[in-house]
Amino acid sequence: MNQNTSNPSQHPAGGSPPARLPFEGIRVVEFSHMVMGPTCGMVLGDLGAEVIKIEPIDGDNTRKLKGSGAGFFPMFNRNKKSLPVDLKSAEGRALVLKLIGTADVVTENFKAGAMAKLGFDYPSLKKLNPGLVYVSHKGFLPGPYDHRTALDEVVQMMGGLAYMTGPEGRPLRAGAAVNDIMGGVFGALGAIVALWERTRTGVGQEVCSALFENNVFLVGHHMLQYAMTGQAAAPMPSRISAWAIYDVFTVKDDGQIFLAVVSDTQWKKFCQVFGFDDLANDASLDTNNSRVSARPWLMPLLRERLGGYAVSEIERLFESNGLPYAPIGKPEDLLHDTHLLETGGLADIKLTDSRHGADAKTPLLPFTLDARRLGVRLDPPEIGEHAQQVLAGLNIDPAQIRELQEKGILGPVS
Repeated sequence: MNQNTSNPSQHPAGGSPPARLPFEGIRVVEFSHMVMGPTCGMVLGDLGAEVIKIEPIDGDNTRKLKGSGAGFFPMFNRNKKSLPVDLKSAEGRALVLKLIGTADVVTENFKAGAMAKLGFDYPSLKKLNPGLVYVSHKGFLPGPYDHRTALDEVVQMMGGLAYMTGPEGRPLRAGAAVNDIMGGVFGALGAIVALWERTRTGVGQEVCSALFENNVFLVGHHMLQYAMTGQAAAPMPSRISAWAIYDVFTVKDDGQIFLAVVSDTQWKKFCQVFGFDDLANDASLDTNNSRVSARPWLMPLLRERLGGYAVSEIERLFESNGLPYAPIGKPEDLLHDTHLLETGGLADIKLTDSRHGADAKTPLLPFTLDARRLGVRLDPPEIGEHAQQVLAGLNIDPAQIRELQEKGILGPVS
């Protein structure tokens, strides 16, 4: 068993160990691939649920992705068990239906109609299990667009996020699968709400989370900016910022650093720290709004004055005076980040099918319960890992497992 013993929910700094994880005793059956559905299952698994991932007998194709997709499976499939089953066979479907009869939650993120063809749609399953919470992850909530095939990038383009991220005339997708990931988180939130409602009603319900609506939620403040001002929001590279100094500066030796001076008190401190007495005494710069108006001449002047400082010098001065700043980091830098390492924000996992190494660190959910991070109990599973335990719970003995494997209905089981 690929059980991870370095569990930050058991051994992080600070707080007392939780008596139990919130969703211990909750069983989730997951039909999903790629990012959105697996994210939902990961959140529920991190919260303590037993998540059983139904895979094709040769494994989820997400395991085989390269390039920017190589991190999908190890990131979003921790704290899960793998059960590889041929769902095209009647025996395979019957086996999974038996499992669903014991489940609290079913999650899926396949195209519209795919689950109904298998007999695994919500109207069919609620007859088998009235208490079931059923979470669908789709491109669009029901409506005129719900027949379309959606991807994260598709909805970023149609939903204004790519327009806001790129320069004028060059829509650019965000640098992470933001809608897939947040759509999965909202799916998990819907499951949590539905489970809570079940404690009062005794019955489950269907939950739907969608990429497009998630994207609309992300750009909602830009929509309301237009409603408030009558002025369309400009793309981020050419926006009129709400704050005068809120930008990336290129300094000595072509170093780069993000600096923010967002209040009048911070402006006075900033001028004092760098000896900009002329700017501190300029009444036309006393308020943030006046400094925003002065950006056309103020920003070039500040870039010139700060250009002789090294990044490390500016970091030291901003840090010691409580001014907001950020080095320009890369994702791989976070694997060695002091704050994440010292606070238990990264957990050790073992990778499957990795060419670079067997061990890695993965980021945990970004909140604490009783001052504890929720950790990794199970590494991302090999195909069929923990399946024997799951099948034994359904009273399927080793001889029956071998027979199902010989028929091509079950994949590897361990």
